[in-house]
Amino acid sequence: DLASGETVAQMGAMNPQIAYGEDVISRIHYTNEHASGRPLLQDTVVATLNEMVSELCGVAGTSPEQVVEAVVVGNTAMHHLFLGLPVEQLGRAPYVPAVGHALDLRAGDVGLRLAPGAHLYLPPNIAGYVGADHVAMVLATALAESTQTTLALDIGTNTEICLAHRGRLLSCSCASGPAFEGAHIQDGMRAAPGAIERVRIAGTEVFLHTIGNRPPIGICGSGILDAVAEMVREDIVDRRGVLQQGRPHVRANDRTLEFVLAEASRTAHGRDIVVTRRDVNEVQLAKAAIRAGIEVLLAQAGIGAGEIAGFIVAGAFGTYLDVRSAIAIGMFPALPQERFRQVGNAAGTGARQLLISAERRRAAEDIARRIEYVELTTYPAFATVFLQAMHLATQ
Repeated sequence: DLASGETVAQMGAMNPQIAYGEDVISRIHYTNEHASGRPLLQDTVVATLNEMVSELCGVAGTSPEQVVEAVVVGNTAMHHLFLGLPVEQLGRAPYVPAVGHALDLRAGDVGLRLAPGAHLYLPPNIAGYVGADHVAMVLATALAESTQTTLALDIGTNTEICLAHRGRLLSCSCASGPAFEGAHIQDGMRAAPGAIERVRIAGTEVFLHTIGNRPPIGICGSGILDAVAEMVREDIVDRRGVLQQGRPHVRANDRTLEFVLAEASRTAHGRDIVVTRRDVNEVQLAKAAIRAGIEVLLAQAGIGAGEIAGFIVAGAFGTYLDVRSAIAIGMFPALPQERFRQVGNAAGTGARQLLISAERRRAAEDIARRIEYVELTTYPAFATVFLQAMHLATQ
């Protein structure tokens, strides 16, 4: 409601582009390989947004023809695909966006079915893998105005990180992979009823909590993070991620070891739910990418982790992860708990601010100009920092 600023309806949907690629890179590859790829992916996401707008208007007791303003934020590839812009250059160095500046368009020009003449605003992109959603997150968390050294990150397949220190804003993007979305994990799944979301291990006892208190059917991102952290704490895996033979619930399976998280008698489908060596390795790769990104930004600012006064964790996964588990495996630096703040969908909050305030749009564009982007793929010491971060231990 543009008069009151009130949110009158909200909803979410899976990204329909997942049918053409599990992640951003594979979708870029799809558009390169198929002449119709770019318009197809654009049509797919626009159609889903139109369906969502129609449903939201039904909930709010209005109609799409009364929607006069829209703000869209997303990663750079999503931004480009939504607008029908080329994405080929995002798949190769130096990963330059086709458009970096803010855009104010007519919604109908991209196929959104709103009021005649409705406006569509998209804040600036920073780089190939730091997009308008990152700008919205920095805006919403007031990071640009911080007088303390503050770090904010939004965990996903690509994790965007921003460090505010003495008036500087340093940002990077880490290829953290989909492990924390439940992908590439043997019994992994997205957060849904029956997903194991919390794990605690005490000696021979394994305590599980599932979404909706249903019998377990798999394990989601927060659950696999907890499981690996608890396995480290109980010496079930060593700091290299190797499972230890002879520990409770560890068994051999086809010349490798696995940890039985839930026996078949406890699960909804009658099969064991396990954590494998490969699962642990997927978590290691994800957490190492994130920690290495943090360390590179700290090095660029010339400070150590102990100087971080505020640590903001944003995004859907960031809402539900246990910060203690993230510290236990070395994904986050070992800071006092009171320095951490989990803020949920900060990019969405930023988008709402941009929707109702011209002043916030000017602030977002100023943020984009101020951000110093650090490209990790060309950072000289990145490989060394990444390898050091692979160890599963508090650092």
